[in-house]
Parts: sequence; C-alpha cells; structure tokens
Amino acid sequence: MVGFLDFSLLRDFFSLLLLQVSMWGSDSFLVISPSEPIVAMLGMDTVLPCHVSPAMSAENMELRWFRSEFSEAVYVYQDGMEQVGEQLVDFKGRAELVKDYITEGRVSVRIYSLRISDSGIYKCFFKKGSEFQEATLELKVIGLGSGPHVFMVGPEGTGIRLTCTGKRWFPQPEVQWKDAMGEKIPSLSEVETQDDDGLFQIEASLIVRDSSKREVSCSMKNPFFGQEQVETISIPESFFPRTSPWMTAFAVTFIILGIFLGAVVFLAWKERQEKKRAQEAQTEKEKESKDKESLEKELGRRKQLYQQDWRKAKLYADWRKEQFETVAVTLDPDTAHHNLILSENRKQVSLMGNAPQNCDASVRQGQGESETIFSVLGQNCFTTGRHYWEIEVNIGTEVGLEPRWAVGVCSDTAERDEWFVESPEKNFWVIAYNKGVLFTHLEFLSLRQHPQRIGVFLDLEDKDVSFYNMVDGSHIYSFTGITFYGTLRPYLSLQGAGTYVTICSASDDTENYPESSPKNHLKSRDMGVAQEANPLLPS
Repeated sequence: MVGFLDFSLLRDFFSLLLLQVSMWGSDSFLVISPSEPIVAMLGMDTVLPCHVSPAMSAENMELRWFRSEFSEAVYVYQDGMEQVGEQLVDFKGRAELVKDYITEGRVSVRIYSLRISDSGIYKCFFKKGSEFQEATLELKVIGLGSGPHVFMVGPEGTGIRLTCTGKRWFPQPEVQWKDAMGEKIPSLSEVETQDDDGLFQIEASLIVRDSSKREVSCSMKNPFFGQEQVETISIPESFFPRTSPWMTAFAVTFIILGIFLGAVVFLAWKERQEKKRAQEAQTEKEKESKDKESLEKELGRRKQLYQQDWRKAKLYADWRKEQFETVAVTLDPDTAHHNLILSENRKQVSLMGNAPQNCDASVRQGQGESETIFSVLGQNCFTTGRHYWEIEVNIGTEVGLEPRWAVGVCSDTAERDEWFVESPEKNFWVIAYNKGVLFTHLEFLSLRQHPQRIGVFLDLEDKDVSFYNMVDGSHIYSFTGITFYGTLRPYLSLQGAGTYVTICSASDDTENYPESSPKNHLKSRDMGVAQEANPLLPS
C-alpha cells in the first residue's frame, strides 16, 4: 500500500513538471483580476483592470469584457481596434479601453456615469492565437440618498409616533434611532421599497413613550463605506399624553416604600460587606501590580523578537522607527512647480488660489491630453542607509474641486515636466489619493481609514520603500526589490484648493496607536503564550 502511494505521488510530480515545461515552451498565459470587489459611487466613473502573467504585449490579442454571458459584451477589442457590433446597448458611449500599458499586458475598461444596473460580476477575456484565458471581477455601485427626514405623526396610545424617511439609497441603508444620551432605540417598523432605478426608499417608525426622551435622532448608514447621515427632532413635553393624578400618587407611594425597604436591607448588609470590599481591593491591587510586571516583561520579550527579524513584520511602526535614521526633511524651492506655495520654514506646501485645477489625471491620460502635476522635491538626498520621515496631509473641502495628493520618493533623474506618470518605471515610488481612493500605480488600496499622517520608511540597504499610517500604526504599502537609479529625494505632489501637505518635525509626537500598539496587542492576548510562539513575525 505504501509503495502504491509513493508511485502515485511520483507520477503526479512528473505530470506537473511536464505541464510546467510545456507552458515554458508555449505562449500560455494567465489572466489576473482584482481579488476584492471594486466599489464605486453612483454617477461616477470607475475602471475594471486585468493583466496577463507572465507580462507580454496584448496589442494583437482579442480582449473582451462581458457580463454573465460571452455575448453580453461590455467592451470588445480586436484587430487593434474597438468592435462595437457586439457591445450591449447600455454600455455604448459609456465604456472605453485604457491601454497605456497594453505592451506590458495591463489594460482596463473605464465605465462612465455608473448606474445601479452596472453592479455585478464581470469577466475579462484575453485570446492570443488559439490560446485564451479569462478572469472574474466584481463591481459594487453604491448611492448616498437624501435623508433621513424625521417628523412627528402624532400621539399614539401613551406616546408619540415618529417617522424617519430616506430616498434613493443603494444598497439598503442601516437605520438606527438614538436618544439624547446616544442609547439605541429599536424601530417599531421598517418599510423598504425600490424605484425603477433600483434605489431604495426607506420609512422607519418609532413610538416614544418616555417623556424624558424628548430629543431623538434617526441615522441612515451605507453598509459598504460606512457614511452616515443623521437628523434630530425635539419633542415638546406638552405633546406627551398626561397621566391621571391617582397613577402619579401610586407611583410616588411605591417609590417611597421601595426606598424604605432598600434602606433596611442595605443597613443589614453594609457592615458585612465593608471588610469584604477592603479585602477584594487589596487583592485586586496586588493582581494589577503582577499583571503590569508581566505585561512589561512580555513586551520586552516581544520587542526583542521583533528587533531580531523586524524586516518581516509589517506592523508596529513605532518599533520600526528605531531601525531607521529620523530625517528633518525640508522642501527645495528650486524644484517646486510655480503654482505651489512653500512656507518660510519650507515644511509646508499648498496650491495657489488661482492655479488651474486638473481633471482626473488617469482620465486625461486615457484621452491622450496633457495635464500638469504640481510637485516639489525635498532638499535631502539619499544614496545609502535607512531613513524615515513623516508627512501630514490635509484635504481641501471646497465644493466642485477634486483634491489629489501623492507622497513618497523619486530619483533625481526622474522627469517632472508638465504631466508625467508617478510609477516605479519612471523612478517614482509613491502612494496617491484621488476621489476618496488611495492607490499605487498598479492597484487600489483597501484601508480601514484614509491616512492623514504618513510615515515614509526608505531602506536603501534592503531596497525597500514602505508607508505606514502613523495614527493607528498600520502598514499601508511596500515597494520591495527596488532597483534605484541616481540619488533619491523626498517627493510630494498635490491638487485641489485648500489641500496642503506638511513635513512633520522630528520632535513631533505621533498619536497613540489605539488598535495596533504593542501594549494593546498584549492586553488582548492570553499572557500564557508559549515562549516558542512569535506573533510579531509573519510566516
């Protein structure tokens, strides 16, 4: 039996090896799409990216994006041009191919003016000769509707009926009532309907019987992005139905009797509990002292483990800083775009009020038009060592403008005239923000929250550039295995009136890390962890 198993394993190994060799000698490839759903706002634009692996030119391939059926074409590219004959009517004039990196096998379809009906599963199909592959990706379209609107319907029984309404939401929002103290109140009823566009209309009802809850709020929250809208209503006391005098007298008498009985029981119980409380307090104090000592020992042990192999641990930004030299970055006015304003200490940069506001650069790039990126370099130059600095980003709130920023490093050989691509191929290693989305040159970054204070870790020894959210200490993104050319310098770019970027001083203290600090991790774990376990270092 054992011999049969050994033969079976050996046969499978040789089959896999032959398959791999045959792929090396052919034009076989894989099509790869984002593993996470693409989330976009109703009425906005989005892209559906796919690429081939290994990288190869897709200029002479047949490319097709379709829905559930092959014939339900969203976009078709064949013989080097768009084929509109098979395209669904709903996507005509709303879909275009983004092929700036088609020679590398990376292409996307941009869909304009998103509709609710655009939500769902898509497939991208690549065909070269007789070889073809496809990949699946998901698009979720969300809509923030109007409301909530709260109003009093009138008295009902012993209370007041309130109604909360909202219109044109997608998906169905979460409705929550709260009193003035922030305590949740369950809805009496909720009714949801959908209009012809698939958008939800919500009506939730509540009966307030407690006259002390005269201020009530209703909130509606999008379950995907977590955006919440709230409206509060105040109910005059005179609107509540009045209780009869005998009911008031009965309630007062009942309360007095309850207080009397409670006092008798309390006096009999108090003396016995005094000694017990004193003993428990002493025991708790000793336990807290031991726990604190154990926590400090465990923290020291884990920090030692972290320092032994910190390169593998993409967490604990405050410990990571100890391995890097803190740099006092200042901005170089000679490298600043003429529409940028630098502060006197050269630690802050903003955009002139009358500067032109670019459209979405990725859109313009697809249309072949030239736009300007407003950028500036730091005066600091790096060729060796490990260096660290922090940047604080503030986004403008003016209506109608599209704030955008990018931070990181670039080579002094990088071209920065007019419009350019901030990508490693052009000697830029940055993360960027645009239209509420954080991304790199290749992918969108899904984070719990968008960072405002960013730590940049430049490791020229291990050829790595990493970014951390210095508010909660979480890892954002890392460029690894980089080949650097020339001297590296800090890099910033921004767009949108009211948006400005500040270089944080080396002496500035970052905020506490409520979710990822080492002490909080230790408090949330069992202190009896085996010594061999190493939760700091990922496998």
